Amino acid sequence: MRFIGITGGVGAGKTEILKYIGQHYKCEIYLADEIGHKVKEPGTEGYHALVALMGDGILAPDGQIDKPVMAAKIFADPTLLEQVNAIIHPAVKKYLADRLAEAKNKGDVELFFVEAALLIESGYEHIVDEMWYIYAREDVRRRRLSESRNYTPEKIEKIIASQLSEEEFRQHCDFVIDNSDSLEDSYRQIRQKLEAYSWKE
Repeated sequence: MRFIGITGGVGAGKTEILKYIGQHYKCEIYLADEIGHKVKEPGTEGYHALVALMGDGILAPDGQIDKPVMAAKIFADPTLLEQVNAIIHPAVKKYLADRLAEAKNKGDVELFFVEAALLIESGYEHIVDEMWYIYAREDVRRRRLSESRNYTPEKIEKIIASQLSEEEFRQHCDFVIDNSDSLEDSYRQIRQKLEAYSWKE
């Protein structure tokens, strides 16, 4: 079984790529953002650590962590961000490691994917078997973000500027899917790559 990281800039089309892979291959796919929410749920180690760090004031009446309140606290005290990340990132990695072990034990999973925009920054290249970069030309990404999410040019500019450059993504990744044109062209690239690893269902 191959453990593959999927990353790329905003608007590159990671969601569509993973949807195709999920429909055509014997795989499990995990989104780091979704796991980040799971490891903050009541009863988890992450939940207790965050409450211990920031106090009961971050809790909503139902006992869940109130995300806007937590975000406001972090915004007011930037040193908190590092402390929060020091809780969340290891918890996400542990969750993935547990799911990976389960998938290996099941024996019917050929490909195990984790997706996040910050995989490289979070050190996943030392954990996964290989890292894939979903690339799309910048003009294409800007158009997609404008049309599908109604982002303003200023917001798009700010997000793109905050992420790794194309050169940095390529430097850290083992395989590049060019998702600038038709999805069928991207699917062809996936099929060519995965035919050596997997049997299509």
